[in-house]
Amino acid sequence: MKLSRIAASSSSLLLAAVLALAGTGQARAADRALALDYVALGDSYSSGLGAGSYDSASGDCKRSNRAYPKLWAAANAPSSFAFTACAGARTSDVTASQLGPLNASIDLVSLSAGGNDAGFADVMTTCVLQSENACVNRVNQARGYVDTTLPGRLDSLYTAIGSRAPGAAVVVLGYPRFYKLSGTCVAGLTERERSAINGAADHLNAALAKRAADHGFAFADVVQAFTGHEICSGASWLHSLNLLNVSESYHPTASGQSGGYLPVFTAHA
Repeated sequence: MKLSRIAASSSSLLLAAVLALAGTGQARAADRALALDYVALGDSYSSGLGAGSYDSASGDCKRSNRAYPKLWAAANAPSSFAFTACAGARTSDVTASQLGPLNASIDLVSLSAGGNDAGFADVMTTCVLQSENACVNRVNQARGYVDTTLPGRLDSLYTAIGSRAPGAAVVVLGYPRFYKLSGTCVAGLTERERSAINGAADHLNAALAKRAADHGFAFADVVQAFTGHEICSGASWLHSLNLLNVSESYHPTASGQSGGYLPVFTAHA
């Protein structure tokens, strides 16, 4: 009987020690989360153009309170948060104007960049205003740029980020496919044009993923998250051509930021 009581007592002490250690581990994990320093870089897909509720102080950068970086920061309360993403930014613009908050203490960086380098806006303007052949030819030019020139520009940007924030986890976010093929649209671009644009988005994402992996960064693919919510889906999370606000055309809505980009980024952060 005494041995049983001693054994029971020892078991109780062991259990208490395990629980105490578990509690300490959880507390330390919580402390690490609270101590996290986060910087959000990139172009309009990170600034939140198209989502509304813009910070007036951000001017033409159109940083939205509904953009995924702001939503993530609000949900996770990092100890510091710098939001420098800017609509229209190319990779060189990010390097020149957005890297100021980066330093050795930064833990997390998010980034979307490359679409403007590849001529995203000009591709869509050509496809909307010119012929089908002109559209497809312009898309193919953009694909050629992604193959020949963009990798070097991404390398320069990624190297700059890595050197300024060597301890940070860097998450490179991709771009959605714009169109649901054979969808609900009865006017506008042809199926051939929509297919070419979707293919170019996949091509760009593949290039981003390759360069990110080569630099030890994570690539966050949003294509699946937007599947069923493309233009012509009947439940789009992307603005189609908006003649009343052309700059927001082909950008994620507030739902695209919260339902598309945010959960994908959260899964990689």
